[in-house]
Amino acid sequence: MIFGRVKSLDAILATAQKKSLHRSLGALQLTLLGVGAIIGTGIFVLTSEAAQKAGPGMIVSFIIAGSVCVVAALCYSEIASMVPVSGSAYTYTYAVMGELLAWMVGWALVLEYAVAASAVSVGWSGYFVGQVKGWFDIDLPIALISGPYVPGGIINLPAVVIALLITWLLMLGTTESARVNAVLVAIKVVALTAFIVLALPVMRMENFEPFAPQGWFGSGGAGIVGAAASIFFAYVGFDAVSTAAEETKNPQRNVPIGLIGSLAICTVFYMLVAAGAIGSPLGSQPVTSALGEWLTPGSAELGARCATLMAAGQEPLACSKEALAHVLREVGYLNIGNLIGLAAFLALPSVILVMLFGQTRIFFVMSRDGLLPEKLSTIHPKWKTPHIITLITGLAVTFTAAFLPVGKLADIANAGTLFAFMMVAIAVMLLRKRDPHRARPFRTPALWLVGPLTVIGCVSLYFALPFDAKIVLPLWGALGLLLYFAYGYRKSHVGRGIIDVPEADPDVPPQPVPPMPGAPTPGGKQA
Repeated sequence: MIFGRVKSLDAILATAQKKSLHRSLGALQLTLLGVGAIIGTGIFVLTSEAAQKAGPGMIVSFIIAGSVCVVAALCYSEIASMVPVSGSAYTYTYAVMGELLAWMVGWALVLEYAVAASAVSVGWSGYFVGQVKGWFDIDLPIALISGPYVPGGIINLPAVVIALLITWLLMLGTTESARVNAVLVAIKVVALTAFIVLALPVMRMENFEPFAPQGWFGSGGAGIVGAAASIFFAYVGFDAVSTAAEETKNPQRNVPIGLIGSLAICTVFYMLVAAGAIGSPLGSQPVTSALGEWLTPGSAELGARCATLMAAGQEPLACSKEALAHVLREVGYLNIGNLIGLAAFLALPSVILVMLFGQTRIFFVMSRDGLLPEKLSTIHPKWKTPHIITLITGLAVTFTAAFLPVGKLADIANAGTLFAFMMVAIAVMLLRKRDPHRARPFRTPALWLVGPLTVIGCVSLYFALPFDAKIVLPLWGALGLLLYFAYGYRKSHVGRGIIDVPEADPDVPPQPVPPMPGAPTPGGKQA
């Protein structure tokens, strides 16, 4: 039976021992890895979309999205400390709910990591264009900076270049990538700190009214909850920490620290930055048509309206592609605003790095289990990285970034993420029932409250996504099932009876073999 194909936790750990990745990351590096993924597109790019959907209520949207991530992170921490190997939600589902659901989770994670990496590449491209214009007064041709979704656009060349550069860096090695990530994280933290220090003192409290111009639930993904579903993208990077468990020193201790620590740091930053943006002279009220009708983010109507307002010397927050830099310029800090834009330009690649890192590790483990061709999990003899799957994933991300817009990509990524988070919560609860005595270096507090809250939160945010983002997940899942039954079902190690067993510790001397009955013992007596 398909649902009977369960790979035990012991077998998963044994497989990781046989074909493992080099352990080089500590608690600080893991926390920075999480911060690097979380602080990025969501706050630097999608703040304007959140303003268009929720107005000042977007600060509550950040809280809602962050709360769902907190309970999900607590579930992740328990199972990641028990199974410190690559694979994240895919691996955990395999151990508890079987191969078919594990494949579906792994396939959904493609929507989280690969699509998210594409979205951030497109977001970075917008900052690149802004920097070229701001510092050199050069207008790049629209054909080379936008895909065909924009009139006159052909290919987003800056997004292509940055995706290929990050792919090359990841192929070189995990430690090298972590070092570069640490520098980029420092740049982002300094930039956001400067924004908070400068924006909060000049907040206008009257800008918080009306607080929820589209209410809690609006049409077309509008409203506070709809904005929470979109900016959920801003938090999902913490999941990448669990994918690095197999490359972590002392993972039972360091993985929970990295997961919860990075989420806590970023949540504080998001609340303060959102308050500063809302209270700025720009405000954060949604842009409406000349007749006062609400306009959908990313729509041609909104783009036309923004162009009209900008021609008249106005650029609302919802129209800006450099939201935080634009706020500081309006406050009067022109040069610092330009530097904030430069910081985002320099630092957003760290998000692409972490997303690509997570995706390649998911594919690596699926290949190691036989669900994908095993050649993909080959480790480079010098770089010690899964270079083949990294290159293939990077090329796919590059292609997507070249031709699709950032907003749609972010919503699609959220659909896959929410499904994966829900499955992790279910896996943790089932494992508590089925294997209550297994050692748990970290135990999720109040699991029977936290677990159901995670499931309810993920399902609620999924249904708050725009229709086109919601429909992608079942369609993508159907394609995944076709691939599974065409290849993975027949080639699966578990399906073929290839189950790894834990290897003996080479530092422990072998146990003496008991003598055969009747054979003489060293003392001359018969056994």
